[in-house]
Amino acid sequence: MTAGSSALRRTRWRDRIVAALVLVAVWMLLWGVFSWATLAGGIVVAAVVLKVFPLPAVTFAGRPHPLGLLRFAVRFAGDLVRASVQLAVLAFRLGHQPRSAIIRVPLRVPSDLVLTLTGEAVSLVPGSLIVDTDQASTTLYIHVIGVADRDAVERFRREVYATEARIVRAIGSEAEIGMLGRPVPVRRREDS
Repeated sequence: MTAGSSALRRTRWRDRIVAALVLVAVWMLLWGVFSWATLAGGIVVAAVVLKVFPLPAVTFAGRPHPLGLLRFAVRFAGDLVRASVQLAVLAFRLGHQPRSAIIRVPLRVPSDLVLTLTGEAVSLVPGSLIVDTDQASTTLYIHVIGVADRDAVERFRREVYATEARIVRAIGSEAEIGMLGRPVPVRRREDS
């Protein structure tokens, strides 16, 4: 057995343990009761789920960067408040029909983890929702409410790229952080 296969085996076990812990935590939160029986039930359910529905390997080449994580958390909280206020204003404007669009955003970092985390962060902000992803090209398709013109579409697209950059700077590898210097993919005529 080589050192590389041993490290890969340890990584797989670590990923399974993390997935099991998350599943148990979700199970207990869903029940809303913190007891030994709920914990035991969560462990059994997590074991069955992981055995019957094995998760694909998600590579995590980076490491947590505390300052980057703090920047992401603070900005994300600010985005939540700002978007909630903007959405509330749209909801209470009588006679105004807000326009919406589905925007295509090809990400710069070709990572399933970055694609997932960026999509989740964007979807959690009120007024936007991921409607589709293209894993092969790491592209998000996002439904956005309150876009009046192409300038608003481009502003939102830049916000998604900024979110991607904050996530990569929070947990990415040096190579992934270097990819942020790539030019933003050019918008084609048919993109909205």
